[in-house]
Amino acid sequence: MSVPLQGHQRIDRRSLELHRAIAAKLQAHPALMEIANDNLERWTASTGRSQPYWDAWREILKRPLPEVLALLEEDSERMDALRQATPFAGVLEPAERWAIYAQFERHRVSQP
Repeated sequence: MSVPLQGHQRIDRRSLELHRAIAAKLQAHPALMEIANDNLERWTASTGRSQPYWDAWREILKRPLPEVLALLEEDSERMDALRQATPFAGVLEPAERWAIYAQFERHRVSQP
């Protein structure tokens, strides 16, 4: 019997699945990386609590694409934290995001 994911566990798992979809899309369309760079440039114009995350993402985005894609899909505490301030907003179309949200909702409802 599996235990249903709740709270932050559930959010982190859903975020990981979203980023796996982002990685797949970036693999097929590497030019979409520019969205993340543009977001970071715009967001860092004003400082805030997320600045350390954006700095970390800026360093990640300097890496070769295969390394960036691997990190997007990495299931680790560090990447869970970084995905909370993802610069990849806008890479997935709304329908792509909602399909993943719906998958998680169906899974939650089907849990015992």
